[in-house]
Amino acid sequence: MSSADFPDGIALVIGGSGGSGAVICEELARAGSDVALTYHGNEQRAAETTDRLKAMGRHAEYHQLSIGDSKRVKAMIDEIASRHRIHTVVVAAGSDIEQLMIRDLTPEKWKAVVDADLNGFFNIVHASLPHMKAGGGGSYVHISSAGLHKWPERDVLSVAPKAAIEWLIQGIAKEEGQFGIRANSVAIGVINAGIFKRLWADGTFDEQWKDAVQAGLCVKRWGEPDEVAHAVVYLASQRAAYVTGQILSVDGGYGV
Repeated sequence: MSSADFPDGIALVIGGSGGSGAVICEELARAGSDVALTYHGNEQRAAETTDRLKAMGRHAEYHQLSIGDSKRVKAMIDEIASRHRIHTVVVAAGSDIEQLMIRDLTPEKWKAVVDADLNGFFNIVHASLPHMKAGGGGSYVHISSAGLHKWPERDVLSVAPKAAIEWLIQGIAKEEGQFGIRANSVAIGVINAGIFKRLWADGTFDEQWKDAVQAGLCVKRWGEPDEVAHAVVYLASQRAAYVTGQILSVDGGYGV
């Protein structure tokens, strides 16, 4: 059933079982969209998220996926598209990376993340774009990094692949807009979820790091997953029908 913000069909959230990904799924459902979400390793969390969406009265389903596996990506998206129009693809998946200086990064670690994240994003677009065009258009929303605007030391494995993805977003917007396809990014700063919680718990991030980072923010706190989700839903929805090729920063003013 369609809503004012979304047509009939489904939003596919890649990484929808994660800390921010699950909240994105919930906000999409709240805005009137059915949701298909993917998980990499935590099936229980994916199932729990799906149950919450169903309790909200939406159709919801979950699928296991490693986005670096191009054959699996295509098979999954083809199967979903055989049953539902895919009107939105949100890419919220990313590798659980180490914080390293560029000089300490090995070719093996670099290649692993590029294969998983950058090539994985291409796999998703390659598989989904024909279906979205055939369905009359749709929206891509990529969860990117505030590091695109100001370099965050030791975050090369996050920022560099996302910078390449950003140019793919620009290309999709330019080339496919005539077919009703839009593509945008939400560039996030430190969000109180997911990998941040892991790095805080293991001591990679500490109070000294916190004070130094927050000193450079306009808003002196970390972001919350729902603040990311609101931006995603806006860009995905018909409220942003004339918005494409853009980066919406949700970063507390990190780049200012």
